Amino acid sequence: MPRRAIDNQYTPAFFVRGPSPFARLIFFAALSLSLMATDSRLHYLIEIRQGFVALLYPLQILANTPANVYKNTKDYFVTHNSLLSENQRLNTQAVMQSAELQRFKSLETENAHLRNLLDAAQSSAQPAKMGEILHMGRDPFTHKVIVNLGSRNNILEGQAVVDADGVIGQVTKVYPFSSEVTLITDKELAIPVQVERNGLRAIAFGHGKDTRIDLPYLPANVDIRKGDKLVTSGIDGVYPTGLAVAEVINIERNPNSPFASILGKPSAGIENHKQLLLIDLPDPNAMSPRAISKKTKPITPELSEPKADNASR
Repeated sequence: MPRRAIDNQYTPAFFVRGPSPFARLIFFAALSLSLMATDSRLHYLIEIRQGFVALLYPLQILANTPANVYKNTKDYFVTHNSLLSENQRLNTQAVMQSAELQRFKSLETENAHLRNLLDAAQSSAQPAKMGEILHMGRDPFTHKVIVNLGSRNNILEGQAVVDADGVIGQVTKVYPFSSEVTLITDKELAIPVQVERNGLRAIAFGHGKDTRIDLPYLPANVDIRKGDKLVTSGIDGVYPTGLAVAEVINIERNPNSPFASILGKPSAGIENHKQLLLIDLPDPNAMSPRAISKKTKPITPELSEPKADNASR
């Protein structure tokens, strides 16, 4: 037997060639089209397809894990940086708005105080100029302030200084562009006052040690009570009559002393407000007899005509 015949007779099975690739393509394409057509009409592969989807879902999650981890990490850092920037911006905005709110409250308080000052200036019989406190005096042992009105504003020594609540002090020194105001709590300043309840007159001095005023040299049996209002008496010709000065807060009567120790709390905002009024000094010629005679209309004697009639008769 020839050798070629023997080789062809005992050829192993794994070397046997099946259908050609083209034939396989045609077969599987036809099978796919038939299955698709059948499923579109009969819908019998829905459950099988859903089963495959359920089986392949863990593999899908596993395949998408690297991309999801990358995306989540990127989003985390982007969100973190964005939140840090937004937090810093909001903190800055909050601080700025807080400062604006404090400034608004300060302006609102100052506006209310200016309105009260305007009402006080309109109610005062004597003209007044509105000033502003620049700074406190240089001497820490005195109670003085410096205001922004001076001789160029026709400010004179001795002018009374008040605010909407009462008397603050008196102008003691005048400079070209500023003036020194001694507060009523200074021990060197005295102001004539009277008790609003009974009209009792006294002289009030600054306590000097704190923001209080003292009423010395009043007898121990003086008719004055705790809570009495002290107002200006106006007898000095500087302070208008009836301005609030202080409220009596403490009365001490010592049997060994003929005088009572009386302390009062100033009614004005001595250490609170920045704006104040400088009341002009009264015109010395305004109340002179000549000025009064000029302002007074002549009175015609009504009894002169009957006397003339009697003479004619």
